[in-house]
Amino acid sequence: MSQVTVTLPDGSSRAVPAGTSIADVAAGISPRLAKAALAASVDDRLVDLSYPLERDARVRIVTAESPEALPLFRHSTAHLLAAAVTTLFPGVQCGIGPATDEGFFYDFVVPRPFVPEDLDAIEKKMKELAAQNLPYERQMWPRAEAEAFFAERGEPLKVQLIEEKTAGQPVVSCYTIKDRETFVDFCTGPHVPSTGKLKAFKLLTTSNAYWKGDAHNQPMQRIYGTAFVSEAELKDHLTRLEEAKKRDHRKLGRELGLFTVHPWAPGAAFWLAKGTTLYNTLANYMRDVLFPAGYVELKTPLVFNKALWETSGHWQHYRQNMFLIESEGEQMSMKPMNCPGHFLVFASEVRSYRDLPIRFHEQTPLHRNEASGVLTGLTRVRQFSQDDAHCFVTQDQIGEEVERLLRLVQRVYNDFGLPFTAKLGTRPATDFLGEKATWDHAEAQLLQALERAGMPYARNEGDGAFYGPKIDFDITDAIGRKWQCATIQLDYQMPERFDLKYVGADNTEHRPVVIHRAILGSFERFIAILIEHYAGAFPLWLAPVQATVLPIADRHLDYAGAVREQLAAAGLRAELDGRQEKIGYKIRQAQLQKVPYMLVVGDREVEERQVAVRSRSGGDLGSRPLDAFIAQAHDEIARKAQ
Repeated sequence: MSQVTVTLPDGSSRAVPAGTSIADVAAGISPRLAKAALAASVDDRLVDLSYPLERDARVRIVTAESPEALPLFRHSTAHLLAAAVTTLFPGVQCGIGPATDEGFFYDFVVPRPFVPEDLDAIEKKMKELAAQNLPYERQMWPRAEAEAFFAERGEPLKVQLIEEKTAGQPVVSCYTIKDRETFVDFCTGPHVPSTGKLKAFKLLTTSNAYWKGDAHNQPMQRIYGTAFVSEAELKDHLTRLEEAKKRDHRKLGRELGLFTVHPWAPGAAFWLAKGTTLYNTLANYMRDVLFPAGYVELKTPLVFNKALWETSGHWQHYRQNMFLIESEGEQMSMKPMNCPGHFLVFASEVRSYRDLPIRFHEQTPLHRNEASGVLTGLTRVRQFSQDDAHCFVTQDQIGEEVERLLRLVQRVYNDFGLPFTAKLGTRPATDFLGEKATWDHAEAQLLQALERAGMPYARNEGDGAFYGPKIDFDITDAIGRKWQCATIQLDYQMPERFDLKYVGADNTEHRPVVIHRAILGSFERFIAILIEHYAGAFPLWLAPVQATVLPIADRHLDYAGAVREQLAAAGLRAELDGRQEKIGYKIRQAQLQKVPYMLVVGDREVEERQVAVRSRSGGDLGSRPLDAFIAQAHDEIARKAQ
């Protein structure tokens, strides 16, 4: 019998008969490893324990401690969910059931929507199936047999998937739980060896869905759940979910009077007075940061002729996401991004190498035609504005400019008290534009900039955009969730498409490099993140209302009004609550509105020309002259105190 060589992560190797399964390899290493094994990485490809080794390979056994374990558990739990649903609801059609960053979901065609009682019954059935320790088995079926099998079962969606994803393949991969009668699904896997490995899972909610996310397709019901390797991790996650519900920006946005929505304007927020103040505070904060850094602000048109989008490539590749307009027989579109307009501005006059870097930023509204089914609060919208900028640089200026941008990102996120991590996205393996030497030079400059800035980073091999490498940033909010926000992207392709030029020191024309960058991303999404990060209790410098003046009785109204006027004159956002209500009620209302400071005025304060200060978090801080409070507030704002 022929032998194959298995190379292990420690560099050691062993010979085993060809066809030996991964499970047997693990058993040959140690009984303990065999018991802990879930799957394996074979030459960097994730496979089941039943996978037979037919040639020499690098093998790493995947256990619960491996980075691949969590998505493996979640994908397998999605199949467990589908098995429970098909058992409890005969005749159901199964769609797809992927693992996600937060858990998993599975889509079904059912006669009626799922209700909470259904979720309880389904989860109970899942636990029963898990307790039976049923095997997950991969079976390779002839393609025609698989299509006939699912067609006979009344699952045309599975037949469609097989036709689309396995064209030209003689056999397809299907997985059973126990046997075909219990559950079978068209799937490439891999999965854990048996249902008994799945102990920490929870079904969360249901929603309407459509096949392939298209509202013109088959309506479906989606069940969301989550799964973890251990019960402790699941418990921690569920606790965070409960906290996230309390912090939901849609709930707090309504309660705090920040924004509202209306079905006649789907995907667009109505910013109310306080929300508009918050929005403008963020916008002006970015201006204050950018102007000293050499940026100039532009306002470019909202509507462009299709010729612009044909030049940029968006008409060919992005048109389905654009709002199209026709005027006097001309096809046009609302702009979904600012960069093409900035390219036209750059090209509108002769540029010299002495002018570079040129830094344009813009905050005008953008529109993207997102599907109605994915619109969510402020995090997924159709109308938004970006903290958007484009830096035009020479090849030799890339490293220095990126280092400036890294320090800018660091400053901004520190001002908001948001920890962050950086990720370097390098050249994609295949679908990239330009020469490898250009990519290598660009990646080297990004690396040097990261190192000079002293910024830790992870490498995301192959994750660069097709037109250039990039650095992405994840921020972490107060309850541990990560959000991808800032990005710095090098672009060599758009300067070619738009024929951008500058005159070099040699008096000949050269092509600039464009650096696309955003720090906050869209204002809408960033505000949603801030609402949830701060749970609506914004620090003083961001709070829409920074102080509210609370007269105890009507006789204190004149003095309270004068206090509010002095606060406003000092640049503080202050309100007066002159309602004929008890002072305790007014304080509670101000607390519910999460106002940072409450200034109570009664007989003593009027007589001594002071204010009794209460803080949102610290309670009664005692009386003091108004000037002293204003000085303290200005100091707190200047420090961006959290």
